[in-house]
Amino acid sequence: MRAVLTALVLLHGVVTRGPITPVCQVGKPCSEPAVGVVLVFSRNGFVVARARTGLGGRYSVSLRPGTYAVRPAVKSRIGSGTKPASIVLRQVRTLRLDFAIDTGIR
Repeated sequence: MRAVLTALVLLHGVVTRGPITPVCQVGKPCSEPAVGVVLVFSRNGFVVARARTGLGGRYSVSLRPGTYAVRPAVKSRIGSGTKPASIVLRQVRTLRLDFAIDTGIR
């Protein structure tokens, strides 16, 4: 029997959170980088990886190709969560994908 190895995908990007004010105004940011947030990547109901955002909301994580649910480790009682909430990774070496966390401020 021969083992089939699947190459890892380096997923990276920026996580933002917003809105950060009840009313967005022209000339003022409505969102900001989500620094120190932990993204949780799950597959078939099991957590397979976590990635903590750094300066500027940047993150990176290596995952095998497949379908993953994505959420912040600390769930807010308001807001609609992370967008996108699920991802499908194909066999590529690297992929930039940004996430947005809805704060629920309206």
